[in-house]
Amino acid sequence: MNLELSGKRALVTGSSAGLGAAIAKLLAAKGAEIVIHGRNEGRVDEIAEAIRAAGGAATTALGDLTTDEGAADVARAATADGPIDILVNNAGFYRHLSWADATPAEWSHTYNVNVVSGVRMIQHLVPAMRERCWGRVVTVGGGLALQPMNTHPQYNATLAARHNLAVSLARELKGTGVTSNVVSPGAILVEATKEFVTGIGPARGWGDTWEEIQPNAVEALIPNDHGRFGRPEEIAAAVAYLCSDYAEYVSGATIRVDGGLIRSAF
Repeated sequence: MNLELSGKRALVTGSSAGLGAAIAKLLAAKGAEIVIHGRNEGRVDEIAEAIRAAGGAATTALGDLTTDEGAADVARAATADGPIDILVNNAGFYRHLSWADATPAEWSHTYNVNVVSGVRMIQHLVPAMRERCWGRVVTVGGGLALQPMNTHPQYNATLAARHNLAVSLARELKGTGVTSNVVSPGAILVEATKEFVTGIGPARGWGDTWEEIQPNAVEALIPNDHGRFGRPEEIAAAVAYLCSDYAEYVSGATIRVDGGLIRSAF
């Protein structure tokens, strides 16, 4: 399917590794010019070079989105070669903490990283989308927004806020040609996920090797209809669809890509 993204410029926040990198690479393969964002220059450059080596177009924007100044710097760098048509708010922060360990300061920090950082980029980039009567904002959320666990409550709550702000933004953008939607991943097998599961697996009796640990971890943590972790490319595909003209009639929606982890009819 031709998603007709040629000539569109996309900023994917937090795209120097993991899920963000997969999204950036797929959007580039579909014709979009990509701005890779991160805080580590070496990793940002590596992803941008990989896209260029595959025949795509990529530039970079370094900066910390958790401050007004840092976000403004990223916006300036991202628009240096032209306006941004697609904003994928992917950047986020996660720490596995109990209720007892998640201090108020941790809650505040996590909210700033996961919610306010995205708001900053929306406020910098969406007004110009409205002026051009075309744009796409895709927020990467998560199933814990709807069915939170007892652990890492500060993270669960920020996912709910991300979903909420995306729908509110969709209402604000009514009739402008700019859409706002959410892609909600399940547990996706990126490097950090594998490290976490491998670290806790032996103590929980899941086995000692990845081949032993993975099926037990899936059953214990994320029981779903496919019995596996998701792949980054599967999330990227949902994002790419929402960025295309095929999704022009999709507004304020959540596309769950979680293998059926979230058990809900609505």
